[in-house]
Amino acid sequence: MWTPENRKRHNRDHLRYPSNLTDEEWALVAPLIPPAKTGGRKRTVDLRQVLNGIMYILSTGCGWRYIPREFGSRTTIYDYFQFLDYEGALDRIHQTLYILCREKANRDPSPTACVIDSQSVKSAEKGGSLIDPHGYDAGKKIDGKKRQILVDTEGLPMRALVHPADIQDRDGGVLLLATLIGLYPFLKKIFADSAYQGPIFATAVAALLPNLAIEIVKRSDLAKGFVILPRRWVVERTIAWLNRCRRLAKDWENLTRNALAFVKLAAIRLMIRRICNH
Repeated sequence: MWTPENRKRHNRDHLRYPSNLTDEEWALVAPLIPPAKTGGRKRTVDLRQVLNGIMYILSTGCGWRYIPREFGSRTTIYDYFQFLDYEGALDRIHQTLYILCREKANRDPSPTACVIDSQSVKSAEKGGSLIDPHGYDAGKKIDGKKRQILVDTEGLPMRALVHPADIQDRDGGVLLLATLIGLYPFLKKIFADSAYQGPIFATAVAALLPNLAIEIVKRSDLAKGFVILPRRWVVERTIAWLNRCRRLAKDWENLTRNALAFVKLAAIRLMIRRICNH
């Protein structure tokens, strides 16, 4: 019988975008979305379509005004984007999926080693009454924001941070590692490049995470051209995976918080597809 539910399922399956969640992916994420707040009207929006709309923005990089209407009202989708971030739902979803990915790879939920690196991203032209400051990375010659990315040895994103590009890697790395307190109790070693070497980073890390040993992986002075460096290639590969989301091609966001939310969403998208074998 051609019921409204069957019609909705037909439209979803035959008019889906590549960025849409499959039934298997939605079944994985749906229980992790926080319930509606008590009081007021009952939630009536299709949360799956809302999340599909957010993933469409992430994957294509289009502006909020250009989102296809079949996803629903752009203001509703943006409000839920803010809701998931401000309620801490993105962090909880990320952590749950991270543990599932580790278990699927026959690894312990808490890693013992991690790799850190940064990526400077050029800021796009922006306008508005509230714009978070950006900075100039003299080394990369980029005016924009910098993303600090921390991954395990499997390449799974553990944590991320976004800050102005004029903040040095060692200082941004300390800010990122400060968010790890209490999360990964068995973490013993961190691999980094030469931008994180020196007593300033080492002293700050020792104060935050006394059991964490730092190993600087340097490029040989005799090496010519492209060389794969031990451990460091893992985080570089993860950054390349995240950059498949076109919303991360530039720093489009007025608010640094929104920029970080899209990095978290890209990590969530990566882990969902790894769990579901896409």
